[in-house]
This record gives sequence, structure tokens and C-alpha cells, in this order.
Amino acid sequence: MAEASNGGMNSRNRPHIGMYLRKFGHTGGASQSLMGLIHSLGKLDDGPEQYTIVAQSPALMEWLKPYCGPNQRIVVHHFGERNGAYSANDRRLSATKVLKTVLAPLLPVARYVKYQLCPPRNWPEIPLSDGFVESLGCDVVHFPAYWFMLCNLPSIYNPHDLQHRLYPQYISQDELTMREVIFPAGFRFAHTVVVGTQWVKDDVIRHYRIHPDKIQIIPWASPTQFYKEPSADHLVAVSQKYQVERPFALFPANTWPHKNHLRLLDALAYLRDTRGLVIRLVCTGALVNWFWPQIEARMHELKLASQVKFLGTVPDEDLRALYRLSQFLVMPTLYEADSNPIHEAWFEDVPVASSNVTALPDQVKDAGILFDPKDVRAIADAVARLATNEALREELRQRGRRRAKDFDWERTAKAYRAVYRRAVEYPLTEEDRWLLQWDWLREPHRTFTPTEKLVEATPMAGQVTSPA
Repeated sequence: MAEASNGGMNSRNRPHIGMYLRKFGHTGGASQSLMGLIHSLGKLDDGPEQYTIVAQSPALMEWLKPYCGPNQRIVVHHFGERNGAYSANDRRLSATKVLKTVLAPLLPVARYVKYQLCPPRNWPEIPLSDGFVESLGCDVVHFPAYWFMLCNLPSIYNPHDLQHRLYPQYISQDELTMREVIFPAGFRFAHTVVVGTQWVKDDVIRHYRIHPDKIQIIPWASPTQFYKEPSADHLVAVSQKYQVERPFALFPANTWPHKNHLRLLDALAYLRDTRGLVIRLVCTGALVNWFWPQIEARMHELKLASQVKFLGTVPDEDLRALYRLSQFLVMPTLYEADSNPIHEAWFEDVPVASSNVTALPDQVKDAGILFDPKDVRAIADAVARLATNEALREELRQRGRRRAKDFDWERTAKAYRAVYRRAVEYPLTEEDRWLLQWDWLREPHRTFTPTEKLVEATPMAGQVTSPA
């Protein structure tokens, strides 16, 4: 592998950060958060850092270009297939796809049993750098998703979550095998592991025995704030384009099994059949091939096609407009490390009903209704309360506005920058050190002073009690 050029000089005078975007598309929470981070780093003008973003395709480069700043450049690099131990997983024969679709209802159970009883014998190797990122003269490289490779540079690993440990039945055996090679390597060899919540940090420590001091918590914020502000005309156009009838609840999520669309559909049918309450639902996000047919079948089985719309992936500006048009957000997911749609709903002044699992209670606090996502009646009750109680919706809008102020992309970008600086031994400012010791997801009401003191903020006036 090529040696990093002028590493020591750059580290002390002008840190050069590489961001390696392997296994990234244009949709999904991780991609949207990455866009927000890149945009925010590009707006920081009070430091000497420069950034090189390594994209896996010209399409990804074109998507990111509008969000880059003057201190950032994008290059395209196709990681060599022989070095990428899992490139074979990117190719699927059409016959295999058809077979998986037909057998989709049985896949979760079969995968879980196979994972528990038949661990793979031929484990792939940890990917090794082909020298490209080192040849760019970077001082540190950030892997902003679960993919990781060994290279001759300090690295920052950002795996987001350990969903494969809690729900292995929803992931293919090849993918599980890959993660059980990639994740331990990233945790072991990275200079710093970054996660979004204390819940994920605790999960990493529990499953992989990583020392707590190696793990840095840095929360995200809403990426929709970087999209174009929807005008009144655009709201009308979006409503007509997708033929959505108001009022409606919004659920933006790719149709992975753990997103729990099936129970949400059951809850809507329960409300209609037992209470005569018809709730319209609009779902956005990619229609995942192997599981979408089950959701579609359940929707027709329950005769919900007249009140539920699946729009697929929509343009960013249209998504922001759909938030503005919606009555409330419902998030019935079974697993979430940090929910982008909840951040987005707060930013767009939309009330929230959310699962009470994994990291979500820490994120939501009192700024939403929490429910058990495995209990259809609990989901139905939460949906019914928000659909029928305007006073409750207004109270949650106020709480959401306050909670949204606890998350800020500039602060997130500065915290990542402090992690980069620490990795290359660049002198840290007082603010850098302060950000690295603070979890603002759980302790939001603190302010930074130049004397490097942590000052508790005055409680917000007019704070309301928890919803009944």
C-alpha cells in the first residue's frame, strides 16, 4: 500500500481528512445523515481542515456535489474486486432473485435457524486498502458506515448500529458473515469508533467488548433542513402529484422487515373495524424487493388499499413537502439507533408517535407518544390519539420544536472535526475538548463558554408536562 504523503506536516498544519464512501447509495437514513455531515463540515470556516470524499460511483459524486463546500473535493474510486472480499455479494442472478421473492415469507425463520445452528465455515478476509486513499495525501480516513478496510492511516469507524445482532433473521447469511468480519475489524483497528447514541455505545461494548473510551457519541440532526424550502405552490403540486388526501399520517422508511409495516397495517385495520376510524397513511422509501410483496399482500388482504399509499423513493424536496402536508409522523420500527424521520418531523413541526424500543426513548424523551411496536393495539391507540386530538398534536408540536433545538448540524460537524483532529494529534481547542466530553442526546441543556466550563442552561419557560 502507498504511504500517506506528508502525513506529519499535514497533521500539524492543515489536516487532510479522507471520507471513504463504500456501500453507499442515495437513499436511507445513513445516506441522508452523511449528506448532512458533509454539508456541515463544508460550511466550517474557522479551521484549516481540507476534505477528500471518495465516492464509489459518478452518480454518488453528482448527488453529493451540491452539498460540498470550498474545503471539500470528491473523487471517484472503484475499490478493486479482488481486494473487496464481498464484491460477489453485489451480483445476484435473476433466477435467484425470483426464487427469493417466492420464498420470502419463509426467509426470516430459515435465516435465523441457519445463523444459530450452521455458522459459516469459510469466513472472508478483512478488506485491505489498494493504496488509493493513502495516495491522496490524507492524514486520517473516516468510514461513515459499517464498511471498513485496513489501511496505513489512522481511521474513524462509524457503524451506526448492530441491528444484525438483534434481528439476524432479517439479514442474509452472506451479509451476516460479512458484518461479523467487518465490525470486529473496525472496532479493533480504528482509532475512534463513533456512534449516535449512548444506547448504541452500550450495545457495542456488550457485544464486542470495546473499551468505552474508544467510543465517541455524536448525535445527528435533521437533513431536511438542507433541502429547498417548499412553497405553497409546491405543496399543492406534491399533493396532486402523489394524489394524497389529507389528513394523513406519514411513515418514511424503506420496507425492511424491522421497520414493522405489517403491524402498522394491522393497527389501521383494527381501528377501522372496531372503532370505525379510518386513518390515511402515506409511506415513502425504497420498496425492498424480497419483503415488499408481503407488505403489499397484507395491505390487500386487509382491504386497506383505499387508505394506504406506498410512494416509493421520492425526491428530497417532495419529502419535505410531504412532512408539511402530514398530520403526524408514526414510527413503529422494531430497531433504530437514531431516527432521522423523527428529527425531520420535529424540524418540520410535525407531531410524533414512536416505538419505545432501542435508542428511541432517549431520542424522543417527552417530545412524542411512545408505544410498544409489537403490540398492534398499542400502535392503534397511539395513532388514534394523534388523529383525533388536536390539542395533543399542538402540545407535541411545541415539544418537538424545543427538542429539535437540542440537535444542531454545526455542533455535530465540529464534534466530528474534533475527532479527526484528535486522531492526527492536531492541537484541540477548548471547544473541541468540551464537545468530546458531552453527550447532548441525554444532556442537552448545556452551553459552551470560552473558559471551558460546562454551564447548565436555565429551564425553558412554559415547559409542559408529559402527554396523558
